[in-house]
Amino acid sequence: MTYRKLGLRMLRIAVCAAAGLALASLTTAGTASAQALKGGTLRIGVLDEIANYDPQQLSTVNFYVIKNLYDSLIEYTADGKPVPSLATAWKIAPDNKSVTVTLRDGVTFHSGTPFKADGVIAALTKGADPARGKNVYSTMAVVKDWTAPDDRTVTINFKDPVPDRQILDLLQFLIPIDPKGVETVETVPAGTGPYLLESRSVGQGMKLKANPNYWRKGEPVSKEIVFTIFSEDAAATAALESGAIDMVYNGSSRSAARLKNAGYQVFDGPGKLVQVFRINSTRGPFRNKKFRQAFNYLMDRDGILRVGYAGMGQVVALPWAPASPAFDASYTKTYAYDLEKAKALLKESGLTPAEMQDWKLLVNGSDEPSVRISQVVQATLAQVGIKIDLDIRQGAEFVDALLKGNFDAVFGGVGNVQKFPSRVATNSIYRTSKNPVLKDPHPHPDYVAAIAKVDTTFGSGTDVKASYDNLNKVLVDESFGIPTNSYEVGLIVASDKIGGITPDMDNLLVARTIGFK
Repeated sequence: MTYRKLGLRMLRIAVCAAAGLALASLTTAGTASAQALKGGTLRIGVLDEIANYDPQQLSTVNFYVIKNLYDSLIEYTADGKPVPSLATAWKIAPDNKSVTVTLRDGVTFHSGTPFKADGVIAALTKGADPARGKNVYSTMAVVKDWTAPDDRTVTINFKDPVPDRQILDLLQFLIPIDPKGVETVETVPAGTGPYLLESRSVGQGMKLKANPNYWRKGEPVSKEIVFTIFSEDAAATAALESGAIDMVYNGSSRSAARLKNAGYQVFDGPGKLVQVFRINSTRGPFRNKKFRQAFNYLMDRDGILRVGYAGMGQVVALPWAPASPAFDASYTKTYAYDLEKAKALLKESGLTPAEMQDWKLLVNGSDEPSVRISQVVQATLAQVGIKIDLDIRQGAEFVDALLKGNFDAVFGGVGNVQKFPSRVATNSIYRTSKNPVLKDPHPHPDYVAAIAKVDTTFGSGTDVKASYDNLNKVLVDESFGIPTNSYEVGLIVASDKIGGITPDMDNLLVARTIGFK
């Protein structure tokens, strides 16, 4: 579906409505202990079809299945403390050039295959493969090789000294895969997770059943999960209100604010995403750097936050959450919404008016915030004489275009924004190699070099900060991604019968602890 004209009156109404819904914060509801909860069938409404079952495909559309089908080597608590999972211990070498991991005994993959070192090696080998590594591939850039002296031990060696937090991030990101299923993991899950895939109906939903051999005592609590895919947020919330489902995962901030006021439980985790206007700099007018740079000033970030997310989040001009060591609040002021500065850059680009509007903005029609913020940008561009179409696609059609880079520009959230800065390269638009949007060779070598500098700068605080500052300057100069705001992702809105919600550092859905009061 393509739209040329925007109903500005509707947009103004939306802005006012969003401002009325804005809350200072959503207070996370308390959780009940697993021992006090009952099992049963947990019915969850979601808004997206998954891309596949590959745990290295860490796209937001997969967030509701990853932690339910798989386990990581280590986990982070909500406040960022590393805790054991499939790894019971880890030791970083004094020179920070290796880490040795001790693996948990008595764990099996869903196929019945015992979990051993070869499951970690399968994940490492796949992650290091540019054709198969997906979101993990860029994280593996610091890895030299690995060894497994026995079935319960794996040592990962690094090319250069690596900071402790970056090593921990790698272990948290690394999800062992059944060696027997690694080649078919996109279509058949191959993990050790708390649930097994029972059935799936593409476009409608899926059913998971409890793993009877799961290694965590007393988990999972619920014996079955039924995911139902809704095409619209309003339909999902209506199902919750009617009692047809027990909770909604990753619904909109606007709906969460309304339902909290109506007495529903709302859980917001620590893993905010940053919304980024993703630019395909290999196409049309976006090949022109000055044209791209103008978008730093064309983003009405305050308006986007109000209209898209009911004011829940923070305006940003860099792809970092405040907890990131690379966060720099000064950029938000320097690159604030300014049509005059944008016009000056557009003039410097040398592009004709016709060239400037020879592109479309891809929009996820299944995601109401994406539709609204795309309309805000469409209206802003019209003020500087750039009239564009919104290429609105639904469900799998949108996901396919997004993952394959078949777009001129699109809004999309990026994660890992509170972790080690180079983890941003796990997101498709920021990948330094095998970038599905920008392809190879990477059209922004200065960015690739800046990420490499962050990965290899190990020493005094001054040197490390300089590497972060350099990365920030390059990001703004190259302008192939224009961040607008942080926002809540993985919001859970649940009936009062639900308990046992476990916050996840990345706001992935952790269903194994959820049950009924």
